[in-house]
Amino acid sequence: MAEQDPSAAVRFMDLQDPCYAYMFGFLQADGHLAQGRGQKGKLTTEINARDIHILREFQQLTPYFSSITERVRSTNFAARSHSATWSVCSLEARTIVNELGIPYGKKSFSIRPPRTDFSRPDYLRGIIDADGSLGWTAQGIPFLSLTSASTAIAAYLCHYGKKITGTQRITSRNKRDGVYNVCYYKETAQQLAAHFYYDDCLALAHKKANADAIQAWVRPADMRIAPPRRRWTAKDDQELLRLNDPAAAAGSLDRTEQSCSMRLWRLRTGQV
Repeated sequence: MAEQDPSAAVRFMDLQDPCYAYMFGFLQADGHLAQGRGQKGKLTTEINARDIHILREFQQLTPYFSSITERVRSTNFAARSHSATWSVCSLEARTIVNELGIPYGKKSFSIRPPRTDFSRPDYLRGIIDADGSLGWTAQGIPFLSLTSASTAIAAYLCHYGKKITGTQRITSRNKRDGVYNVCYYKETAQQLAAHFYYDDCLALAHKKANADAIQAWVRPADMRIAPPRRRWTAKDDQELLRLNDPAAAAGSLDRTEQSCSMRLWRLRTGQV
């Protein structure tokens, strides 16, 4: 690819532009910004070669020289892994993405939504394309999920998901590997997928196809709709601890005895 005119970079990574918002979200989640000696360094992202089309889109969006390379190797997960890597070395390009929120080196815990105006659905679609999943569970139920080590990213998806669907998600790090797993199912997954993966948006082809496919799901007539979950308040906890009896608390707080018993156990063991 020929060297492009850096003067065209005035709009590079304008996060109000849907394409750049998506690209930034994807790179923030799945890219790597490396710093070498002096002013040397490189911004890269490596993905499965089946998704090389998105790297070609990144190349078109970047007004600096960038390259795409492919390699086949053996990994812990596959005997033959075919991947593609997009790379850009320009100091100006690296400075722009760094200032917007892609740190040099390890970043999984520290990334957060941009502090400037940005196109929210496109940014989150980039995050989900890089670190999320959507499709069908083993039971044939549509889902959309994100796995992230960043508290800020997980919390933002929960906040935005509630704004779009009305469904509350509160997540915490799992004990096995210390990451957040934010999951949406059924109609809520359909709503978010339709919102994020609109017609002609920039996205990984197979995830856009899954987002379209899950729209065909219809809730079976015998599948009940769970009522919205009631959050426990500090006042509820105080009353539960005062009574110290799940059966008595169930009547006082208008909750099930099982719910009161579980909450009391969590309070006693310091889990809340």
